Amino acid sequence: MQLTTGTKIGLGVIGAALLFLLIGIIWLVSSYNGFVDLEEQVNQKWSQVEVQYQRRADLIPNLVNTVKAAAEHERELFTEIAALRSQVGSMKADESLLDDPEKFQAYLEKQDQLQGALSRLMVVVENYPDLKANENFLTLQAQLEGTENRIAVERRRFNLAVEEYNAAVKRLPGAIVAGMFGFDERGYTKAETGAETAPDVNFE
Repeated sequence: MQLTTGTKIGLGVIGAALLFLLIGIIWLVSSYNGFVDLEEQVNQKWSQVEVQYQRRADLIPNLVNTVKAAAEHERELFTEIAALRSQVGSMKADESLLDDPEKFQAYLEKQDQLQGALSRLMVVVENYPDLKANENFLTLQAQLEGTENRIAVERRRFNLAVEEYNAAVKRLPGAIVAGMFGFDERGYTKAETGAETAPDVNFE
């Protein structure tokens, strides 16, 4: 049976439509998988930040106890550090935290406050020569300094992953897919205001 010209044209249109539909499905799946990969990269980088935060939290009790032995009257600072460590520890810090901008920023602020308190502790130590010569303290101090450096590195890597993810979420045509499947922008880790300034401790 010979096909008429109209039938051929109709079949051609259907074939073209199916081809475009197939291309569209392939693009949609590819875009979705791309967002999943970027989101997982963000989550993985955040988990590395968390590892270093936990490392710092684990160092604090030994560090504080070592300093306490030589600087017992600095009780207010020890209490502040203990309270901040407890507050940070009670905050849920898994990947779900990244989906709640307010909780995420509150968590980072507590971590920055804890870092500030530990910095003040290091300044206080300068007034205790015996403590500065204590081998256990020097080891803990070196570990804390190394951990703070690792935290800074991991936060920077996390921010780079977030930057790549957020750019993909906002760019067209990917933004259409991001909106369809709920891929929202993520927040960055930001240094606390004034964190670049050394703490001023007055002993008068």
